[in-house]
Amino acid sequence: MTESANSSAAALRAVAIMETVARANRPLALSDIAASCGLPAPTAFRILSLLESAGLIQREPTGKTYGIGHRLARLGLDVMSNNDPRGLRRAILRRVVDDIGETCNLAMLNGDEIVYIDRVETDWSLKAELKPGSRVPLHCTSSGKLFLSQMPKAKRRRMLESLSLKRHTDNTVTDIALLEAQLDEIAQTRVGVNNEELQAGVIGLAVPVIGAGGRMIATVALQAPVARLPMARAMECVPRLLVAARDMAATFAAEGD
Repeated sequence: MTESANSSAAALRAVAIMETVARANRPLALSDIAASCGLPAPTAFRILSLLESAGLIQREPTGKTYGIGHRLARLGLDVMSNNDPRGLRRAILRRVVDDIGETCNLAMLNGDEIVYIDRVETDWSLKAELKPGSRVPLHCTSSGKLFLSQMPKAKRRRMLESLSLKRHTDNTVTDIALLEAQLDEIAQTRVGVNNEELQAGVIGLAVPVIGAGGRMIATVALQAPVARLPMARAMECVPRLLVAARDMAATFAAEGD
């Protein structure tokens, strides 16, 4: 085999490994990755080490399993942001912002954080400014808590125990038992609530974007200063957010989820 052919084969093996890790719903062991890609374990390990050094794959804290690295996650977000549906999604968010007068975003779960895929700011000067691509915690944001609420309880507990549960404001819930009680309620209402838990004076609400098979794939959320939009009035916006979430779901369906 020529040097060029060898290089091409190695590149394709690396892509196959990244695809395998990206598609998994959990970190994978070396043996799982090697078997899935049809590679000898030493070959898979060598490629994983190269990908890890490049930030495309990351080894989990146990050292025994592998997950998505920060560069691979960023690549996925960049691809998503540059797809044709981006304009449709931004238009949906713009309509909601025009209707309710507050900032709205489209967010997705990425590992143990929430990532803003897109965001349209209100024209008000008083607002919480976060750009698309920004990452926020799970335990103190409306989208984060909504995603947590939809997890099986055992998985949710493991996730909560792995998070730092940093206190950002006086309202941040850092006790796992209290947080789980909140999440149980959110699981019933399917409306994520952030009551000044990430930023003092700023509230948030999130509703699910439902994909194929009833799986929650994203959220549509609003953020607003509580001085301008008290929580009781914010809850009145939920029906409008649900309409936007339904429209968002159609843009994902067009991509095949």
